[in-house]
Amino acid sequence: MTHHPTDAPQFFLTAPSPCPYLPGRFERKVFTHLVGDRAPALNDILSQGGFRRSQNIAYRPACETCRACISVRVCVDGFQLTKSFRRTLKANEDVVGAEMPPAPTAEQYSLFRHYLDSRHADGGMVDMTMLDYAMMVEDTHVETTVVEYRRRGIDSFITGRGAGPLLGVALTDVLADGLSMVYSFYDPEAAWRGLGTYMILDHIRRARARGLPYVYLGYWVKGSHKMDYKARFRPQEHLMPKGWERAD
Repeated sequence: MTHHPTDAPQFFLTAPSPCPYLPGRFERKVFTHLVGDRAPALNDILSQGGFRRSQNIAYRPACETCRACISVRVCVDGFQLTKSFRRTLKANEDVVGAEMPPAPTAEQYSLFRHYLDSRHADGGMVDMTMLDYAMMVEDTHVETTVVEYRRRGIDSFITGRGAGPLLGVALTDVLADGLSMVYSFYDPEAAWRGLGTYMILDHIRRARARGLPYVYLGYWVKGSHKMDYKARFRPQEHLMPKGWERAD
């Protein structure tokens, strides 16, 4: 099969905008479109190269004077449960996650809005409408699943699904070498559960069950408090100039 030059992805550079992680700095991103039959393979390659997906766009930071954003992936083999992680699992023994197609629901959006208004009222996503949320979930040309977390019901051992109100949601891509957590949110009223941590632990379990070696967590920014939680999941690898390296 002959590949023409137009088969190669085209990359574009955004204009500078205020950095959401480090005050006083500006960010630029390089991005390309993920569409068509080649999107899954391209998403695999780009994810291994530090890109993240948002709808049908793959992007990564391309800041001229800053390299603070570091891609992080958790190594499933050898992952160690700390006492803190065990407490989180204990607190969520009554929770079960069910993998669903990437189809938005009103219940998901209601929880999404509650999460944003409570935790990220000054963030860039706070103005997202139901239509915006629907696009975030369903505008994908790669293998994507939505994991819905609810309390276990009497039929959960048969159906694999929980019952009652929605507690958390994870939008996740299935890559050739791992699971990529695109975006997740949860009930802010259930802070005692540590649902954000629990969903990552659950994805590590899901990756292990699939025989996948990594869980991709996106970018870690040293000095950004909101990113500190990612460093807790070890062993992990960071994407450095010479490739993926095991972090200390």
